[in-house]
Amino acid sequence: MKLKNVAAVGTLALATALALSACASGSSSSGTPDASTTPTTAAIDYSALAGTITAGGSSAQANAQAAWVTAFTAQAKGVTINYDKSQGSGGGVTNWLAGSYDFAGSDSPLKAEQQTSAQTLCGPGGALNLPIYLDGVAVIYNLAGVKDLNLSSATIAKIFSLQITTWNDPAIAADNPGVTLPSTAITTVTRSDGSGTTTNFTNYLSQTQPSIWTNAPGNAWPIAGSSAQQGGSGVVNTVKAGDGTIGYADHSAIGELTSANIQVGTGTDFVPFSAEGASNAFTEAAATQDTGIKGDLAQKIDYTKITDADAYPIPLISYAILCTTFADSTQAELTKSYISFVASEVGQQVAAKNAGSAPIPADMQAEIATSLELIK
Repeated sequence: MKLKNVAAVGTLALATALALSACASGSSSSGTPDASTTPTTAAIDYSALAGTITAGGSSAQANAQAAWVTAFTAQAKGVTINYDKSQGSGGGVTNWLAGSYDFAGSDSPLKAEQQTSAQTLCGPGGALNLPIYLDGVAVIYNLAGVKDLNLSSATIAKIFSLQITTWNDPAIAADNPGVTLPSTAITTVTRSDGSGTTTNFTNYLSQTQPSIWTNAPGNAWPIAGSSAQQGGSGVVNTVKAGDGTIGYADHSAIGELTSANIQVGTGTDFVPFSAEGASNAFTEAAATQDTGIKGDLAQKIDYTKITDADAYPIPLISYAILCTTFADSTQAELTKSYISFVASEVGQQVAAKNAGSAPIPADMQAEIATSLELIK
């Protein structure tokens, strides 16, 4: 199915897409989008599209996916999109490789061996990792009487490697001069499933504190003794229900929980999460990997390069992973249309409004559009 380019639908329709997605996802943002500030872009007529897209994976993408689906299907009324957030990144990739999904959501790109396996599904052209969601890994905690907390990378590494076990430990106190810290025992809460958020978090620990965090980064939590929970929501709910708990999750999922201010580099600046901070970190530290697959945009983050006081130290890049060649060309066009919307300027604004994420930079949006042209 070929899509028909039409004249720009203008700011009103684009603002409507934003407003519809905000209503559907229960955004806490107040007001409605201002049409005067919504960009005018050439639009695509989605009305002739019909079919079902089946996908799943990253729970970090959950709020953004809910908003994207609502905004897209408001225009493509013949399309149904099912995104299963319960799988986590690991389950999403597994199911996609088994042929169950049109695309996988994952907070980490395919490993080399997975890219090799993907050629069975996708043909010799392999698979594309397209970065569609930019946010941050929040270090969340629930500690009575403490509403503002600074944590250095060294302290975080010691807490999650179970070297620090009480909240009044001297290392935490040194990060928080003048703050009264209780002697409450620390309960670390981690993911039990294969998680791209875990991959990002353990990469951060491994790169910034290799002498403390000696475990190899990966999507499985490597240390026994934590409270292991299924999915990002499991981590968030367990931290929220306890006292003295600490965990990690995509920032869009933490709700009313408090997240720590994270030390930037080795300096004295501690930075709270912000979408602007995640964007600045992406600019500082992310680079496209050479995977040998034409159009692949897998990113590598060098966390040691994040030193700007305006950058959030633990950015999270999440991907849509899909074949360059589909078994069904109609399904390829349908899926490509949806991901094209997601990665567009408007799609990124939908995610920013409803998930609090940072828009993918404009130059990366252009690269994604070029990569999508390869899909057939």
